[in-house]
Order: sequence, then C-alpha cells, then structure tokens
Amino acid sequence: MNSAKKRFDVWTLISIGIMLMYILFLIYPLFTILKNSFYVSGDSSVTMENYAKFFSNSYYTDSIWNSFKVSFVTMILSLVIAIPMAYLFTLYKIRGSRFVQILIVMCMISAPFIGAYSWILLLGRNGVITQFVKSLTGITLPKIYGFGGILLAMTTRLFPLAFLYIQGGLKNVDNSLLEASANMGCSGVKRFFKVVIPLVMPSILAAALMVFMRAFADFGTPLMIGEGYRTFPVEIYNQFVGETGTNHNFASAIAVIAIVITALIFLIQKIATSKFQFTMNSLHPIEKQKMGPLKSFFVHFFIYGMVIISMLPQIYLAYLSFRNTTPSGQSFTTGYSLDSYIKAYKRVGRSIGNTLKIGIIALIVVVLLAILIAYLVVRRKNTLNNIIDVTSMIPFVIPGSVVGIALVTSFNQKPLVLTATIAIMVIAMTIRRVPSTIRSSIAVLQQIPITIEEAAISLGTSKLKTFFRITVPMMASGIFAGAILSWVSIITELSSSIMLYGSKTITMTVGVYTLVSRGTDGQAAAVATALMVLSGLSLAVFYSFSGDKEISM
Repeated sequence: MNSAKKRFDVWTLISIGIMLMYILFLIYPLFTILKNSFYVSGDSSVTMENYAKFFSNSYYTDSIWNSFKVSFVTMILSLVIAIPMAYLFTLYKIRGSRFVQILIVMCMISAPFIGAYSWILLLGRNGVITQFVKSLTGITLPKIYGFGGILLAMTTRLFPLAFLYIQGGLKNVDNSLLEASANMGCSGVKRFFKVVIPLVMPSILAAALMVFMRAFADFGTPLMIGEGYRTFPVEIYNQFVGETGTNHNFASAIAVIAIVITALIFLIQKIATSKFQFTMNSLHPIEKQKMGPLKSFFVHFFIYGMVIISMLPQIYLAYLSFRNTTPSGQSFTTGYSLDSYIKAYKRVGRSIGNTLKIGIIALIVVVLLAILIAYLVVRRKNTLNNIIDVTSMIPFVIPGSVVGIALVTSFNQKPLVLTATIAIMVIAMTIRRVPSTIRSSIAVLQQIPITIEEAAISLGTSKLKTFFRITVPMMASGIFAGAILSWVSIITELSSSIMLYGSKTITMTVGVYTLVSRGTDGQAAAVATALMVLSGLSLAVFYSFSGDKEISM
C-alpha cells in the first residue's frame, strides 16, 4: 500500500496532466493532418492520391530540393562566418566586445521576413543602394530576388545563432590544450583546424542543425524575397490559404512530408553528434590576448564588418519609419515626422496589445511547463516522463506552418472551436517555444544536487513546496536565459501566427506583413521598428538581470 502511494503522488498527477495536454494539443492535431492527407475533397475513401500528386509533379518536388539547397548553403555560409568569428572573439581582446555581442544577438532575434523586406528596400529594383550605385556608376546590381536574396537574408540573420553555439563550446576549451599544441609547433591556422575545430565539433554540429532547421522552416523570407523560388513552407501556405484556391488535404500531405524530412535530419544530426561526444572541464579558460596593429585591424574589420552588414537592414528600417510619406502611404517624400507611426497605429494598433498579451500568457505557460518537465525528466525518470520528454521536442523539428495547419484543422469545429482566438495563438506559441526553455532548465537542474531537496523533504516540507521554494530559485539562471530567448521568438513569430490569427488577434509580425502587402512601406517600417525596440528592450532586461553574463547556447 505504501509503495503504491509512493509511486502515485502529486508528481504522477502532474505527469499525467502534461501528457494529456500534449495528446490534445500536439498529438491529436498531428494525427488529424496525417488522416486528412489520405483523403481528397468530396471523397470519403482512403487514398494515396495527394502523395502521388506531390511526388509525380516536379512543380512540387522542386520545392523540397529548393528548401534543401537554400538551407544547406545557408548552413555552410553561417558556419564559415561564425566559426572564425567565435574563435577570434574568444582568443583576442576585441574593442567593445560586449556591445558587439549585443548587436550580434540583435541580428539574430529580428523577425525573419522583416530582414528580407529590409533587404528589398536596400537592394531591390528600386532599393536605395541599387539606385545609388546605378546613378553613380551606371552599373545595375544583380537582382536580389530568388535564391541569392534568400541566402543573403537568411545568412545575415542565422550566423549569429551559430556564433553563440560555437562561442559557448569554446568557453569549455582548456587553455592548456592550446599552450601544449603551441609548444609542439602547432599554432596559428594549423592549430585552428587541427586542435580547435575537433574540440568544438559537438557545438559546431549543434549549430549546423539549428541553422539548417531554422532555414528549412523559414516561411517569411522566401515568401517575401523568393519571387518564384518556391520552398517547402511557402508551398504549404499556398495550398492552405492561397489566393488562387486552397486544397487542405493536399496541404496536409505536404505537411506530413515536411515532418518526415525534418525528423530524419534531426536523427542524422544526433547520430553525427554522438560520434564526437566527449566532455571537457575548462580549469583554465582561454585567456584573451592582445593583438599587433595589423592583426587587430583585420580582426576588427572582419567582426565589425559582418555585424554592420547584418544590422544594416534594421538600421535602414528605423530610418524609413521617420520619413514622410504621401497621403496614400505608397511612397516616401521629403522631411521627417511620426506620421508613419500614427497611421500604423490607426491601422494595426491592436496588434501591439495582442502581441504583448499573447506573448506574456504564452511565456508564463512556457516557463511553468519547462520547469515541471525538466524536473520530471531529471528527478522522476520513468517511461511516462521519457515519453513526455520526447513528445515535448517534436515541435522543435516541425516547421511553424505545419503546427499552424495542425491546430487550425483540429479545432475549427465543435466540440472545441478555437480558430482565430487568443487561446489557439497561445497554444501554438507555447508548444513551439517550450523545447528550448526545457533544455536550458534541464542543463541547470542536472547541476543541482538532489540532496538539497531530500534534506528539505526530510524536515517536513511538501514535495511541491520544496520544488517551488528551493529547486526553482536554484534553476533561475537557466530558466531566465531560456525564457528571454523564448519571449523574443514568441513576439517575432510569423509562420504559425499567419495561419491562426483573426481580425481581433492580429500580432505585430502579421501586422507588418499586412502593411507590406498593401505597399505602405513607411507604416510597415514603423511597426517593424517598434518590434525591434521591443526585442532590444527584452535583451536589455536579460543583461541587466544577469550582470556580466553573456548569452550563449
């Protein structure tokens, strides 16, 4: 009787509750799109017609190849930039290093499609740089639309993510290893490739996966700048809410194919990472060295140059937001004012309140779920909690557009109608963003001795009280870091929001997309700048509460 009681306690009820939540809001919606993929409109018989249609038509299969190609090249370019940058950042004293890292993170946290939109304003057919070069030299710059433009927008936004992962790995490298290699005649570029790269290979592989998955799932960038270069997420969107007609069953089939592909990529990365798995204890962290004048010039030129190029779109957007526009808002005129902000507020002002409301509610749920799941995975290991751990990571490898389709097709009729409500937006944001906060919470919890909790319980404190009064405060650093990054991801989310929003639940990212679609660039720039400021303030909060701590992965 006592053993049964011990097995079935409050944590068992929490496990069952979380599992039921995932069954209702993740497993059931994914099963719904799987089921829908085997039917065609007006026919109740099970068929493989949707899959046959996809794989027999190069129009659709090309979208897979396009997504793979742009994701792979983005991954390579991001690593080519991020690896040497992280190495130089760790090895040498960089002037204004704290400020530079803040800018690097700012590049990463901007909404994907906003970056693409900014590059169009800079290098598009009528872009300011395009027109300037043409008037000065008579040379017409290569077009930014299509594959090249997508690469530029994605790489300048995603290399900072790879930088943070690799920099985190370099922090664990013991300086004595570098000194030993130097004593053996291995230094400079040779040491970089022979010693440093193998030591941080797990971090490089993790960074490669994150960049590839983000690029593969990116919906806004190819939609905005692709101009005929069709990728997987855009094709799903077109089939589900396309202007020329919709085919929800076919969209479901494409979504299932996307899930299978991303899951395979994730498994391949996990296998590759296991080949390089090892642990390092950095008793003597790498000491930053001073550089000679020539080396210092080239190192600073490389680092500051990449950061400036990546920040240029956001800087130009902020500038445009203060430019005067014509009464219709379709073009800019001379002078500066807050007119674009006023007009944008009148049109999509509701989106600001919605973004904050949805974001705050989602963040609270994300943090609560993350700390509970982290505790279950680390302290209460059993079959059910292992299943919860694996299930919670599923949204990590699924494009946001697929999550959006799954939810809207599952909850658009009785008994549970959630379409176009704040509830369904919160659910989508939560299940998409909770995995990263779970991982950061688990990493911190694993370092906390269980004896502290056992001591509190032995003194008569209940298990839940011990958890919330003792364990959670000790997990605060990991929770806070994951929560800030989740918050920024939530407020800049587009791919699932655009599938789920209604007139009363429009968010700032959807508002920017709507204004861009109408050709009101000034107002779009105003909302995009407001979103950038909100993201920047979130980052400032992180730094103010974490002291000298840096964001790393």
